[in-house]
Amino acid sequence: MLQNQAPDDLTKQKTIGEVSDFIEDAIEQFKPDNNPKTAGRPRVLPSLCLWSAMLLTLLKGQTSQLAIWRMIRQHGVFAYAPIHITDQAVYKRLETETEAPLQRLFVHIQHLLSKRLAPLFEARQQEDLAPFATEIISLDEMTFDQAQAKLPELRGVPKGDDKRIPGKIAALFDVRRQQWRKIEFVEDFHQNCKVVAREVVEELPARSLLLADLGYFAFAWFDWLTDNEIFYVSRLRQKTSKKVIHTFYQNETGFWDGLIHLGAYRADKAAHAVRMVCIPSTAGLHTYITNVTDPQQLSAAAIAGLYARRWDIESAFRMLKQYLNLHLLWSAKPVVVKQQLWCTLILSSILYGLRWEIALRADVDLFDVSLPLMIEYLPQYFARASEGSDALDAYIRDGLTAGFIRPSRRKVIIAPSIDPALYVPAPPDLIIKRTPRYAQKA
Repeated sequence: MLQNQAPDDLTKQKTIGEVSDFIEDAIEQFKPDNNPKTAGRPRVLPSLCLWSAMLLTLLKGQTSQLAIWRMIRQHGVFAYAPIHITDQAVYKRLETETEAPLQRLFVHIQHLLSKRLAPLFEARQQEDLAPFATEIISLDEMTFDQAQAKLPELRGVPKGDDKRIPGKIAALFDVRRQQWRKIEFVEDFHQNCKVVAREVVEELPARSLLLADLGYFAFAWFDWLTDNEIFYVSRLRQKTSKKVIHTFYQNETGFWDGLIHLGAYRADKAAHAVRMVCIPSTAGLHTYITNVTDPQQLSAAAIAGLYARRWDIESAFRMLKQYLNLHLLWSAKPVVVKQQLWCTLILSSILYGLRWEIALRADVDLFDVSLPLMIEYLPQYFARASEGSDALDAYIRDGLTAGFIRPSRRKVIIAPSIDPALYVPAPPDLIIKRTPRYAQKA
């Protein structure tokens, strides 16, 4: 449990006191790179003071660089006393600093969160849809919103002009840990998502399982993942030509599970056979493909459940924009945009860690803990927690009656329960690999 201290006046609005405490502890332990000393007097504004002020400014829900300056000048930050500098001094420091220290702080904080939550994870048996996978990762992209026209760099730039959108990020989100796995900044937001996809996932360990939407659908991409020992689950794009090569099981409801070759024509065909699963529901037929071809290793129900978890990264993007105000950019300058991005990533990691702790201590499913309600109401519990009391225990105790903890309303695709004995094994001489031909590169 982190130290439970009532938030001071600086961090009461839209702030979780425990998050502020955690950031302060993390900052105290953080060791910036040992840059060679330069001649002259030390900087008036230490880097850790600047980064701390940026994080607390975002945590308070403030949306400008001026708020950073006011915090540094009027209040001070953590152990740093107020520093009497001009607002222009803060602007210049942000523009001359890089985002690299924040990236390192991000890694440091994720390490601290992992150590903090490990005992709770070990004490509770977690349901895992794919225990054979080393990691379960969701892949997607997020385009930044248009920067405000009032920013000095954008005065006179009309609404809708590409100059007002600084770029996008390609991201990996760890579904099991509910933490960011990798972030790549892409300046050209028009660029097809497949261009950087391989670069983003190439460091994943073998036997990781990747979840991605139809924007990444391409035969060459699927073959590359299989050749690199990365499992995947995807929806099947409509009107994709295919050839059935084996049926494991089918019934009169429309449920079907079997092996197919993607591409039935000479001009476009994938090398590796994939498994296709069709699950009927009241909303229609849901069709998935995966390179986990053994039904005994991955059930149809698990496939549907895994693909539903692809939305975890969409929820994480929404947190950045909606709850941490990344939709309101402080600057149009790329370096400051990246700094704001990494600050929101740090804060979201801490908030996700806090949500996990509540779920584990309450012994409920992670998604039964409402994230919007946690962000809105948990500060009140920390604010009125007396010395020695546990604000999280009080929050959990009230959770069921107040609706902070409630059954999740996430959409669930229910696959029929099929006796594995009814599945027809694939013949040993079945040809599951052929010479590919790609009409579309990926």
